[in-house]
Amino acid sequence: MKNLFNKIMKIYNQHREVILYLIFGVLTTLVNLIVKNALLFTVLEASNAFELQIAVIISWIIAVLFAYFTNRKFVFESNKSNKSKEFISFVIARITTLLLEMLIMWFFITLLKLNSDFYVLIITVISQGLVIVGNYILSKVFVFKKTDK
Repeated sequence: MKNLFNKIMKIYNQHREVILYLIFGVLTTLVNLIVKNALLFTVLEASNAFELQIAVIISWIIAVLFAYFTNRKFVFESNKSNKSKEFISFVIARITTLLLEMLIMWFFITLLKLNSDFYVLIITVISQGLVIVGNYILSKVFVFKKTDK
């Protein structure tokens, strides 16, 4: 049992950043879903197109805030003093991948008319995979990049 624990810890230590990124990514998704559904089942109506979009926007903002703070502290362990610049970079990166997802969904579902339930599911999964990878790369390379002192 101790040997198994040591192997698990070795894998964790080798891939710590990616593992934590995935864990907090799942938690970010849960935050998004909980906030969106809490709004839609209490104060907003999903059947009202405007209120539905308000719920989507509010849940996205809260999820991005949660992602920023958890990524900053636990995943990338940033200690940059200019937090406002870092936060703005993070939001710009997330908007970029949001636009990427929207473009992918529009291209395949609207333009190519691959709009059956099967294709929507497949394209959603693929676009989410690209968004996750894109968010990680943008966070690592542009937002939380390590600077030599």
